[in-house]
Amino acid sequence: MCGIIGYSGHRRACDVIIEGLSRLEYRGYDSAGILVNENGKFVTVKREGRLDNLKKTLENYSLNGTSGMGHTRWATHGGPTDYNAHPHGTDRVMLIHNGIIENYLEIKSLLVEKGYTFKSQTDTEIAACYLDLCYKGDPIAAIREMLVKIEGAYALVMMFSDRPGELYAVRKDGPLIAAPGEGENFLVSDITASIAYTNKYFVVEEGEIAIVTSDAIKVIDHDGNTIEKTVSVVNWNTDQAQKEGYDHFMIKEIHEQPSVIRRTISARIKNGLPDFTSDGLPHGFFSKFKSIKIVACGTAMHAGLIGKNLIEKLARVPVTVDLASEFRYNDPIMDENDLMVVISQSGETADTLAALRLAKARGVTTLAIVNVAGSSIAREADNVIYTYAGPEISVASTKAYSVQISVLYLIAFSIALDRGKIYENKAKSFVESLCSIPEMVENTIKLMPAVEKIAEHLKDHENVFYIGRGLDYALSCEGSLKLKEISYIHSEACSAGELKHGTISLIVEGMPVIALCTQNELTAKMLSNIKEVKARGAHVVLIAKHGESVSEDVADDLIIIDAVDDLFTPFAATTVLQLIAYYTAKARGCDIDKPRNLAKSVTVE
Repeated sequence: MCGIIGYSGHRRACDVIIEGLSRLEYRGYDSAGILVNENGKFVTVKREGRLDNLKKTLENYSLNGTSGMGHTRWATHGGPTDYNAHPHGTDRVMLIHNGIIENYLEIKSLLVEKGYTFKSQTDTEIAACYLDLCYKGDPIAAIREMLVKIEGAYALVMMFSDRPGELYAVRKDGPLIAAPGEGENFLVSDITASIAYTNKYFVVEEGEIAIVTSDAIKVIDHDGNTIEKTVSVVNWNTDQAQKEGYDHFMIKEIHEQPSVIRRTISARIKNGLPDFTSDGLPHGFFSKFKSIKIVACGTAMHAGLIGKNLIEKLARVPVTVDLASEFRYNDPIMDENDLMVVISQSGETADTLAALRLAKARGVTTLAIVNVAGSSIAREADNVIYTYAGPEISVASTKAYSVQISVLYLIAFSIALDRGKIYENKAKSFVESLCSIPEMVENTIKLMPAVEKIAEHLKDHENVFYIGRGLDYALSCEGSLKLKEISYIHSEACSAGELKHGTISLIVEGMPVIALCTQNELTAKMLSNIKEVKARGAHVVLIAKHGESVSEDVADDLIIIDAVDDLFTPFAATTVLQLIAYYTAKARGCDIDKPRNLAKSVTVE
């Protein structure tokens, strides 16, 4: 989950690295550090806390070296302190690391016997010192010897003081990208870190060693053979990763939802019908599977809940949704008649990647829905559907969720059509409705002033409940997650029908309850559940469709979204939920884009 950048070129490395780290800070912001090779001598500066702390400290330094590396940390081993910040190492060898070294205690015991002492509590310093132990003047030989010993997940960038201008990199289960430029080259965990200088990149694969200088990036295999890499080009620029006048990336990305939904669905529609041939999926691809397993984490898992509802309702195919962090350990039942769909914004989510590998090992066909081209999940899945969300910087996912469910809608329509559960004219009607969603989301965003007033009430509470039924329950799960992760308010989602089975005991006078009531066939039941919490003193915020009759005894605050078919309400409803979370966090003075203890891409278990 940490952010990595290595640089060798013609510019002041310090400036380039700090700029890159500012684009990677979403991956972790417990501490940050930088190393610059100044005439064969390592100069390292590290500070706990946000990157701004490091920037202020660097004002006291004059660093002119043109090679170096930087790191922004999400703490695993050892708390967020100056000592625990990366880089780590010795006078001869330094490295930065994203991941976990699982056998670090074993290696530490060996190093203590050799006379090594340690300044930090990190597993990374252990790996760095072991590399130093292995180093006899040949960096490649030392790296290979180190890799035989260490176990775990890692992306490592290494520098040797007697090799100025050279960087070395390896990876196992962690993201690492090489980005070639003109007279300068980069190693980064995310292309956003180098996009200001080059839009070219390739992935450093597992088992490869990358050697970077200002003139070239060389990649070799285990036997020392040079590997010719295919260079890819990204189709967005730095402007798309900037706030563009918005207060936060999160609200900017909420506003971007109409355009990215439109872009994602339009690429998969031909003659008014869903068509995934541009993604390499032939017509009828989904029809051969008897059941579908959706595996994901967090927000992506909540998108999977929407997908389950749609596919089962329209196509009558059984769908299970599993948390990726639990999936492998439950000895899941899978066979060749299953399709596993994994969903991940970054394409690097460690638990999801592990579940994908398990499915492939058992001969199950896999399909990835991801946003990042060239990511680990995208490369390893049998089939990939890319969501065209562009860079999502805020830790709290918004537009990535919307495009994920957009793809799942099209998949549901496609399966239903292939299996004869709907006819072509009905499928075209569904697709037409989906194409109108961007306009509906635009209308929903206009509700910001009303939502902001509701947030003023919510900000003073420490507990909130979300309730709903059917699709609305799936949305409640996502709305609750959004609120808790950026406002730090304790929040729970509950199926409204389950209130009487225990949860209603927690409803007290003034307790905010955010109720979704957008499903016509469930309206009567839902209104009854809302009255149950209202009778016990709850302050109810009701999200309903235009045209629904709501009596004054049901809701204290009412948010009305456009009237559409029940099937398509999630897009508008989730936009309201995102806005509630955003404005509540803003009213509480929270750091919205960088909530405490969280990172954008979870690349460790």
